[in-house]
Amino acid sequence: MKKLGGEKQATEHQTSDVVGLYTPEQRIRRDESRWTLVQGILAPVQFLVFLVSLGLVIRTLTTGVGYELATASIVLKTLFLYVIMITGAIWEKEVFGQYLLAPAFYWEDVFSFLVLALHTAYLLALFTGALSSTALLWLALAAYATYVVNAVQFILKLRSARLQSASQAAENSLRESVSALSAGRAVA
Repeated sequence: MKKLGGEKQATEHQTSDVVGLYTPEQRIRRDESRWTLVQGILAPVQFLVFLVSLGLVIRTLTTGVGYELATASIVLKTLFLYVIMITGAIWEKEVFGQYLLAPAFYWEDVFSFLVLALHTAYLLALFTGALSSTALLWLALAAYATYVVNAVQFILKLRSARLQSASQAAENSLRESVSALSAGRAVA
């Protein structure tokens, strides 16, 4: 943390301990953005597509059956990833003022680039014939592993924000109660 003018400021890739994940203004923009709902819908749908695709990929690797269906599911999962990245960048712009790498989600975004790179490498290898079908499926599993890590990053970040918000609300309520009690004693 850098101290400027006596206030805690977030460094380039951190979120200030004072502010938390969102400033009050960012929280309002988040709550008013239609992209918040879009992300809230796309994320679980993408996860469902991922689970189905993962099952199909594992089935194909273990039995040799269903390669075409597994491939179609990987392509669909990758398309969902692209859509959620684009809409997520728009959401980040509305809430934080920049399309990606906002300090609050810097490391999640950085890791998202790896997720995108592996999914894109899969598509390139698929369409160019650069890898065997088995190697493609293993590449998809590697991409899926990074997706899971990235999803956990986001879930933990959002859970932390929710807990911090609840803690701040309780603290504010306590302060108001103490102020009210103090004011009552001062009058008496």
